[in-house]
Amino acid sequence: MKVIAEFDPWKNPLCTCPKKYSFNPYTGCAHKCDYCYATYIPNFWEVREKKNLSKRLEGDLEKLPRNALISMSNSSDPYPPIEKTRKITRRCLEIIKNYDVRLLIITKSNIVIRDVDLLRDLRCAVAITVTGFSSRIFEPLAPKPEERIEALKFLKDCGIPIILRLDPLMPWMKKEEWFAILEKCYFVDHVATSTLKLRKDSFERIAKINPDLREFLKQLYFERGEKICSSWYLSKELREKLLSVVENKCKELGISCAFCREGIPFKAKSCDGSHLIK
Repeated sequence: MKVIAEFDPWKNPLCTCPKKYSFNPYTGCAHKCDYCYATYIPNFWEVREKKNLSKRLEGDLEKLPRNALISMSNSSDPYPPIEKTRKITRRCLEIIKNYDVRLLIITKSNIVIRDVDLLRDLRCAVAITVTGFSSRIFEPLAPKPEERIEALKFLKDCGIPIILRLDPLMPWMKKEEWFAILEKCYFVDHVATSTLKLRKDSFERIAKINPDLREFLKQLYFERGEKICSSWYLSKELREKLLSVVENKCKELGISCAFCREGIPFKAKSCDGSHLIK
């Protein structure tokens, strides 16, 4: 296929996602989050449009089985600032609604609310990432966390299934900040969360922004942690501790909660919230 691909082609042993496909309307991302894992893509911070995207998308959709699950997007946010004028993602939604597929939209942008008229015609759910109120220093060009939470509430009020991606859990953050986010997002249908994973480039970017974290992260990840596939993880014991903090708070609030690529069991019906799509 041309623009739709099998999700997780590397077969990460910790992936618990259901079978699904990946689709990125754009190449590259404009948010410039220092902790991003997708910067292995050349010129990642430069957002590019794809040639003949509509035609290629239609061709791929014709090949998908009925009821296939498409995740949009897993590396490049489908709602970069240029989407306001270019409307590439909106045109893709107009095409996708003509096919019998399910769509999970993953974004860090409140631009998604513009397309609520199309979302109502799709079998879809929307996941919006909020990392923390103090983490904005590490995601300088993304919309403010408060704007993302407002977008979640707007979509909920419009009848769209919504997921909060509390992701990644940064080990230097206090649990009270995660609790504050969860309490403001008490209305969401599901929470997907995971701990910060590091690659060499993301480690260097974070340490450059906050030099005080360099030795702290080196000890937690490179000395006490473990390398899984191409990323460095916290130790399983510490991951379990951080994730249980979020899981217990979600239980208190009556929200289902699951972990993404952690190798740690959860009770929710899916890790990514795709079970919400009917």
